[in-house]
Amino acid sequence: MTPGLWKLVLDGIWVTVQLLFLSALLAGFMSFLAGIARTSRRWVVRFLAGLYTEVFRGTSALIMIFWVYFVLPLAFGWQLVPLWAGTLALGLTYGAYGSEIVRGALNAVDPAQREGGIALGFTPWQRMRLILLPQAVPEMIPPFSNLLVELLKGTALVSVMGMGDLTFSATLVRLALQQSAEIYTYVLLIYFVLAFLLTRLMRGLEKRLKAGVGRASDSVPATETKRAATAGAGAGATAGGSAS
Repeated sequence: MTPGLWKLVLDGIWVTVQLLFLSALLAGFMSFLAGIARTSRRWVVRFLAGLYTEVFRGTSALIMIFWVYFVLPLAFGWQLVPLWAGTLALGLTYGAYGSEIVRGALNAVDPAQREGGIALGFTPWQRMRLILLPQAVPEMIPPFSNLLVELLKGTALVSVMGMGDLTFSATLVRLALQQSAEIYTYVLLIYFVLAFLLTRLMRGLEKRLKAGVGRASDSVPATETKRAATAGAGAGATAGGSAS
């Protein structure tokens, strides 16, 4: 390929990375917002979060991109640029899947942990922030890693808007060179490398989070042992005083 065509491909990779980053941020925010809301005691909050999850999980990401890019301008009179339209459609769609990951991980935490927070007088937000999330987040990383790879592959859908992502750029190069096999093989390899780097990054994050939880959990027995020993010594002293 000529330097100009290679530059077109590199620009497409950069656009794909930007779209992945922005839509992943939105998807992560919506995942935790809706996932935590689905564990709320208020039925209205659970209903709204469940409605969002079912709507966006039950619709096609491709059709959602069409709707955001082509229908919203007709309904509201303003047009999103392709990057923000793709970010909004993909972020909301994959955030609905992520909300189930968050909800499942929170519900998997031992109920005794919640009861302990209540006994200590923690508010619901304190219980969530200090007790539930630190234990649930490490368990979310593997499914979130898979979801992030799916989001990477889903970014190819924005090419229908004429957005210059990797897939769209590769199509232009294919038309210029009339070489389908070579160009699409390169694209496959590029997507594989990006996905591989994402999985390595998420695996490293998972190890760090689990190591942090392990250190925290290792410090608990020592504290509890010290408290038990102090309480035992106090009880022994009281019993000795009563006997005398």
